[in-house]
Amino acid sequence: MKGERIVQLLETNYPIVQAGMAGGVTTPGLVAAVSEAGGFGTIGAGYMEAEAMKESIREVKERTEKPFGVNLFVPGHPSSSLEEEEKAMRALHPFREELGMEAAVNPDTPSVFDEQIEGILAEKVPVVSFTFGIPPEEVIRSLKQSGIKVIGTATTVEEAVLNEEAGMDAIVAQGAEAGGHRGTFHASFEKGMIGLMSLIPQITDHISIPVIAAGGIMDKRGIAASFALGAEGVQLGTAFVTSKESGAKRVHKGAILEATEADTVVTDVFSGKPARGIENRFIREMEGRTILEYPLQNALTKPIRKEAGRLQKTEFMSLWSGQSPRLSEDSAAADIIRKLSEYWDESL
Repeated sequence: MKGERIVQLLETNYPIVQAGMAGGVTTPGLVAAVSEAGGFGTIGAGYMEAEAMKESIREVKERTEKPFGVNLFVPGHPSSSLEEEEKAMRALHPFREELGMEAAVNPDTPSVFDEQIEGILAEKVPVVSFTFGIPPEEVIRSLKQSGIKVIGTATTVEEAVLNEEAGMDAIVAQGAEAGGHRGTFHASFEKGMIGLMSLIPQITDHISIPVIAAGGIMDKRGIAASFALGAEGVQLGTAFVTSKESGAKRVHKGAILEATEADTVVTDVFSGKPARGIENRFIREMEGRTILEYPLQNALTKPIRKEAGRLQKTEFMSLWSGQSPRLSEDSAAADIIRKLSEYWDESL
């Protein structure tokens, strides 16, 4: 079977990974449904406190005995002056005022990464994937000593090589088409904006561990193309955002289902880190204004995005989406996995 190394690594029926999308999309129901259907579900724990993450892990375990994973954000070291923070808060004031919100306060972003790692070790999660960089050597060593598989993210060949040298068991090759945050960590994000069809063969020519393709894949055609170029697994995000079990807001799902391939842009205005989503008024009006580094900017805009979601005002929400929204469906996760698995059934 094509993808045998990924199937063995993840202990799944199919080498289909549901992306670990942070921010509430990856509900325990979605993660469990994907794993139960033969794919590999992933909790997007990037923004979660350790206790909330552990609660989600336990709930997934209650729903399925199949393997699943957790995705974490490798923390950076942002810095900003009080003057920069004041400018960034002033830039956001008109949006807060329009939404009827009080004035912003200076961002506070304590790292929870170490506590998350401790929680994962305690809960014995089968697989952990990382975005935004490579974790410290001692973290990788402790996870692997506990029998936990580790997966890295790369947007260039150089990043893939660094991940392999660090001891990762597999690499997610994130093409420019992917929705949500860019995983680039070793150069400017512009240099990591490489299309998936160019990225896969160049990465597979330079590393020996298996590659999981990500970016714009929505159906078995995307799987076939990825495997033809050397990938051994696929990771899908946007395809599951519109699923029945997704925790995405109804208006976010609707925006994806109504969008075209020309409607997404890469922007840093929401979080301070480049991410692909559907263009809206907030993105356009924040152009040229002061943006803090991630996660400081993310902390400043989170209340705005939350209130906008409550009021169903999509013009102020971060509507993350890849470049293939026309292929999105309002389906159950199990049905999505079933359709994707037809690639292997037909091959056999």
